[in-house]
Amino acid sequence: MRLIEIETGDRMKTRMLFGFVSAVSGMRLPDAARVAMYHPDFAGPALNAWTHEAMRGDSAWSPAERELMAAMVAQWNSCPFCIGAHSAVAVHGMDPELVRATLEDYQTARIPEPLRAALVFLEKLTRDPDHVSASDARAAFEAGVTREQLEDAAAVGAVFAVITRYANALGFDIPSTADFAKASNRLWKRGYA
Repeated sequence: MRLIEIETGDRMKTRMLFGFVSAVSGMRLPDAARVAMYHPDFAGPALNAWTHEAMRGDSAWSPAERELMAAMVAQWNSCPFCIGAHSAVAVHGMDPELVRATLEDYQTARIPEPLRAALVFLEKLTRDPDHVSASDARAAFEAGVTREQLEDAAAVGAVFAVITRYANALGFDIPSTADFAKASNRLWKRGYA
């Protein structure tokens, strides 16, 4: 359901802010930012803080690896906006061909085994959460994932379980590849705070 308020803003101040940011950036302000600015109680400071901690907080996973995890969760949740946004950010810290290959088939992509094991865990957590068990965690540990890394990967999976669903529910506009790339610069440099 696409809300007109997300497109135009519900108040003059919001409409002016949308227009200003779009003019300065040279692109349409992405819907994720529009939602955060339109209704800060829904998707503002709390969600931004949670996302920033999962994606840029202290972790043995690099920001690029966590962005790739987010893109994979988005793929499993059929969220084209988040696939485009987070794969565009991931390529700032990892080979674009590796990002593409991982999205195509993470089981055969040339990624480190601990990352592959974390993705196996995240896929089950995303697609079949009722059947995640201690044996799934043990399999990740046996592949070289530490407890902290598994917790951090699960945090990425949890926050993007929410974000992908609201992006799909609100019918986020899908920017062009060029606009995703342009917007990704800010996320890569500043994070989600």
